[in-house]
Amino acid sequence: MVLILLPPSEGKTPAPSGAPVDLDSLVAPQLWAPRSEVLHQLRRVSAQPDALSALGVGPSLAGDVARNITLADEPAGPAAQVYTGVLYTAAHLNSLPAHARVRAHDSVLTLSALWGLVRPDDRIPAYRLSMATKLGSLGALAAYWRPHLAPILEERCAGDVMIDARSAAYANAWKPPQSASTQWVTVKAFTEINGVRKAVSHNAKHARGVLTHHLLTRTEAAPTTADEVAQAASTCDHFLDVTLRQGPGVSWTLELLVPSPTQ
Repeated sequence: MVLILLPPSEGKTPAPSGAPVDLDSLVAPQLWAPRSEVLHQLRRVSAQPDALSALGVGPSLAGDVARNITLADEPAGPAAQVYTGVLYTAAHLNSLPAHARVRAHDSVLTLSALWGLVRPDDRIPAYRLSMATKLGSLGALAAYWRPHLAPILEERCAGDVMIDARSAAYANAWKPPQSASTQWVTVKAFTEINGVRKAVSHNAKHARGVLTHHLLTRTEAAPTTADEVAQAASTCDHFLDVTLRQGPGVSWTLELLVPSPTQ
């Protein structure tokens, strides 16, 4: 079964009400111990006088950092509602039709600096923490999470295709092994101006969200190979062109040509 691996959004919307997070209810319950440790360290660092600089954020996010201190008691909501950045807005994970919600539950995972992995319907509180952070005694979070995530994701991806929509910081936390049993498709977006293609960053998030929504809501069977991913993407009206390029081993790059802001 295809796996779509997403980054979290930087911006998060707190749940208005509800019970606090239940670590036992999240996907991959074997991550309970590392989740608890990161949560403990985040609460400790967020209570320090230098919390903003330690977490790499500015004064405008002081309220988010303060909320980190009480995360265990904050209301939790579905991750599809809490994550509200550009990618998630385009993916519409919170308003999918019934068949697409089932696909999302089975096929979509967000790689999180705090929770490790979450499904769209896993209930979490809003938090402020980036995978690029060096968090207290845990150090660099990407390196901390790597040995915990590797066995789970390698088993999940074995014999199938993984669509990687993560940003660089989150990609550092896990990379698929160069195994013939898993095809790894990295998604990139481009615009074309005067015949010259240029990679885009902000619009790339939107394109990855559009692709995610398209793959979840189409009626055809889920893709099982890189070629099938490209074929499916080519049926999305948002993309002007789709190119699949094979890299080393079992890695592929899916290049999506999107309209320029002036089009």
